[in-house]
Amino acid sequence: MAAGGLKGWGLTVLRIVVGAVFVAHGSQKVFVQGFGRVSAFLGALGVPAPPAAAVVLSLVELLGGLALILGVYTRYAAALLSAAMLVAILLVHLKAGFFLPKGYEFALTLLAANLALVLDGPGRASLKR
Repeated sequence: MAAGGLKGWGLTVLRIVVGAVFVAHGSQKVFVQGFGRVSAFLGALGVPAPPAAAVVLSLVELLGGLALILGVYTRYAAALLSAAMLVAILLVHLKAGFFLPKGYEFALTLLAANLALVLDGPGRASLKR
């Protein structure tokens, strides 16, 4: 298969895997931790209106991740998820340095992946196509 025939499939793989990561994290926030615990965490960080922010963050991760998996509204979902990762880096991970388990390397990787999807779109296989 010529290289041109594979163009766009890398974005498809990236989109689906990143979407699955966000569905997992969003599901954890919605169904395991609950909005109350997420709100308390955000409040401790100094996030304004933590109850509203908890709902928004949790649903952006869950529904945004689902949108990425399906390839619908990819650029919008990826932009919202990029914003979430930037805030996570600045408020939570940056002070812990680069390396995991608490550093910003994973959040930075997710930020970069989402920015790639904002810039280049969903790739070859998506419901939007």
